[in-house]
Amino acid sequence: MKLNVTPLLLLFVLMGYTAKAQETLPIYFDYLSDNVFLIHPAAAGIGECGKVRLTARQQWVGIPNAPQLQTLSFHAKVSDYSKAGYGFVLYNDKNGYHSQKAVQGTYAYHLDMGNESFFNQLSFGLSMSVVQNQVDQRTFFNDPAVSQVVESSMYFNADFGMAYHYQGFSSYFTVKNLLLSAKNSLNDNFESLNLRNYILGAGYFFGDEEQLQYEPSFMFQFKEQTGEKIADINLKVYKKFRNTQLWAALSFRRSFDGRIFGDSEYITPIVGVNYKQFMIAYTYTKQTGDLTFANGNFHQLSLGIDILCRKPRASACPNINGSF
Repeated sequence: MKLNVTPLLLLFVLMGYTAKAQETLPIYFDYLSDNVFLIHPAAAGIGECGKVRLTARQQWVGIPNAPQLQTLSFHAKVSDYSKAGYGFVLYNDKNGYHSQKAVQGTYAYHLDMGNESFFNQLSFGLSMSVVQNQVDQRTFFNDPAVSQVVESSMYFNADFGMAYHYQGFSSYFTVKNLLLSAKNSLNDNFESLNLRNYILGAGYFFGDEEQLQYEPSFMFQFKEQTGEKIADINLKVYKKFRNTQLWAALSFRRSFDGRIFGDSEYITPIVGVNYKQFMIAYTYTKQTGDLTFANGNFHQLSLGIDILCRKPRASACPNINGSF
């Protein structure tokens, strides 16, 4: 049965759940807008340039206290001759009366197994983060007892990932939330939250640079605590004009075995422009499935700049150097 609800009602339902079982950085579609590092730590310093990326995401436009997320990320290679990469992420995730602020640092190591003729690389990455988790219900109405609740806790988390690239082929495997344990101040003890999330993704980049280039890809997630499975099927198309590259992506996401709100589907078109070292992209997501929301549209703007660029290596996927 398909159920339509208002976002405001869903906020009240989610309050108790998110306060105890909120993941760290939510996983949306940033990896399709030249921001793979935001999901996979093994991508730190993987390309020819360091990348600064800023994103702002808004859900349920016009609804007070609707979910929103802002991220600032940077990653680069240590030096021309180093096999190491590094990066950081700052983010602010707000969902109703619950919010998270975090800083994440990443170290990656890249094994170059290719030469100047072809790109062949195996990568490993580890991220450590410090998260402030807060519930502030002082603006809650009708119930004075509930409206006095203000709680805050700090916890640590870690993600580990691997990546393998061979010419136009790219693949990633990441385990998120390895060390997640958050303080539950209601009973003043530590509750271990098993929010481990396994992510597998791969894609292949091909085509004629003078005409069109294509990058079909997929991503699969498995959440250990809930048993939820999430699959993305994507297609990205590129067109280059001298110093400008236009691109567009279309993603279909389906969740399976949802134990809380059932299965859901998301259709996400993305459009973007790369001009010299600058990037701008717009992401729109429409939700369908067992549970849909009034005004259930999601909007995201991504801005970026490439810095610390070095001599391009052999041709590979766009996350490496964008030529083939």
